[in-house]
Amino acid sequence: MIIKPSSLPLHPYILLLISILSVSISSIMIKSSDTATAVAGMYRLYISVIIMLPFVPWKVLRISKMNKKDWVTVVVAGLFLGLHFLFWMESLVHTSVASSMVILSLQPLFVMIGSYFMFRERNSMLTICCLIAALIGSIIIAWGDLGVSREAILGDGLSLLGTILVSAYMLAGQKVSRKIDSNLYSILVFFLGGTVMLVYCLFNQIPLVGYSSSDWTYFLLLAVIPTIFGQNIFNLLLKTIGATTVSVGIIGEPVLAILLAYLFLGETISAFQLTGGLITLLGMGMYFWIRSSSHFVAKEKWI
Repeated sequence: MIIKPSSLPLHPYILLLISILSVSISSIMIKSSDTATAVAGMYRLYISVIIMLPFVPWKVLRISKMNKKDWVTVVVAGLFLGLHFLFWMESLVHTSVASSMVILSLQPLFVMIGSYFMFRERNSMLTICCLIAALIGSIIIAWGDLGVSREAILGDGLSLLGTILVSAYMLAGQKVSRKIDSNLYSILVFFLGGTVMLVYCLFNQIPLVGYSSSDWTYFLLLAVIPTIFGQNIFNLLLKTIGATTVSVGIIGEPVLAILLAYLFLGETISAFQLTGGLITLLGMGMYFWIRSSSHFVAKEKWI
């Protein structure tokens, strides 16, 4: 259901484009750093919380419609987010940006399935076919890595687990999006997600201090660009265009990430990745076009 985006500073699709551009940079930054991914993810989320704290209207807590079950949903969402970053960021250590990112583009498929069971959202047979095409494309990409090494298979598996977790995180966010301020929600789930990685670091005796100024600059950039201008905007859009459309829009992320990896990391694009990527993009792109057409009709109600 479309909700009038009167509280948004820009049109939802413009904000979606900004967020996609922002998160696309994260894979390149992670791949270019030697810092432990759990540490980077932890500081990424904690620094985001610190930056966002002054901008939260805390008075909204007094008029919150959240019940105990809703707060449990927020906690679970934060845990899912932390585990997503843990698995997905680690996947980039073992596989290419291209494979990890395009597997991440399967997120709309999982969200669509979850939306059907949680919110009874229905999709036409055409949109389902588009998502199936995208799934086939991603399988082709993963198949290309199967012939490379066992390490690539591990990386693809971690990316898939991360994708499932972030899909659950998006669905949880949509479930409570109409009851809680989006900035407050982001702060809570970012803090919980960071805590998940803090526990992981402590359990595995990963150093939390002693990092160089360049590492801290890296942590700060991860917090500002892909987290605040990426994940935070995604949370903002859950109430207006829904988890499914937000996740479908993320299809632009692997395209930009693969291009950036080719330009700045020197990663090659195999025939499997190229073929599978094109099929994935075509399927996801058609899905988004169909949904945007229906949103265009609904837009007249906003005016």
